[in-house]
Amino acid sequence: MGEENQVIENKPALYKGLLNSDALYNYILETNVFPREHPCLKELREMTEIHSQGIMLIPADEGQFLSLLIKLMNAKKTMEIGVYTGYSLLSTALALPSDGTILALDISREYFELGLPMIKKAGVDHKIEFREGPAVDLLDEILQDENNKGAFDFIFVDADKNNYLNYHKRVIELVKVGGLIGYDNTLWCGSVVAPPDTIIYETIRNLREYVIEFNKYIAQDSRFEVCLVSIGDGITLCRRIK
Repeated sequence: MGEENQVIENKPALYKGLLNSDALYNYILETNVFPREHPCLKELREMTEIHSQGIMLIPADEGQFLSLLIKLMNAKKTMEIGVYTGYSLLSTALALPSDGTILALDISREYFELGLPMIKKAGVDHKIEFREGPAVDLLDEILQDENNKGAFDFIFVDADKNNYLNYHKRVIELVKVGGLIGYDNTLWCGSVVAPPDTIIYETIRNLREYVIEFNKYIAQDSRFEVCLVSIGDGITLCRRIK
């Protein structure tokens, strides 16, 4: 097998996904996703795609998927761990009712500030409370208030993969029974099944084992119904049942 067929690499944000055909993925985007994309989401996506860290952008079809989930759940109180420029955040804010809320946690406001003008233009910034700092520490603070336990309808986690298990052990107390947690990037560019001799970019290789460990843990967590959806880079949905 040639080296070009062995490399697990980051694709451009527009084509972030595991479909074998870029043409098929473009068909999904052009037929169903982009025609329904809110203008402010489009502006935010296009701005982020040319950013130096644009690979961290969730794909537009995943944003559409999250929006539909939130509406189907009639979610009102949500949380996002890992914000970046805010594409998933804006997707959520637009899907929530007028009195819905998002508690957004990120290590830094820097990238969030880039997307904030589009969030304000969409008229949904009042739904968002942004807290800056290490998410584990912020979650511990949130858990100190008993009123927060079991209070969240939906939690989306798209942050440092080496802390996914640490986040999970905390957000289980915050999401309500019947509520949903979504963990992004759980197929990790397909590297979770990469053969030993596969050439993998360092940024992917360094976190691969954390993702594999997390997936094994979640698969056996009896407190949840679990579904790993092969959209984008993989998103694991966990519905709390006890």
